[in-house]
Amino acid sequence: MSPAVFEAIMLVCFGLSWPISVYKSIKSRSTKGKSVVFLFAIIIGYLSGITGKVVGHVTGEKEINFVLVLYIINLLVVSTDVVLYFINRKREKAEEAKNK
Repeated sequence: MSPAVFEAIMLVCFGLSWPISVYKSIKSRSTKGKSVVFLFAIIIGYLSGITGKVVGHVTGEKEINFVLVLYIINLLVVSTDVVLYFINRKREKAEEAKNK
């Protein structure tokens, strides 16, 4: 079996959790339980994986395969969660100011 298959399995397993996280961010309208630092660390990881695939292709070491698509999908979903984090944070600050 190709190593790309195992990389894809890992990305699918991680990727399953992100839509749930986005859903919870939308539903709760809260930043509670979220760490923007953690989300940015995940984004850096996905960007590194994408860069590794592209650089490997450019240098002729590796072919770009379907795994790149999984990195991009996961990156987009986590980025959506980051945007929701800042929207919810702004909402929370506005509510705090209104209650003071």
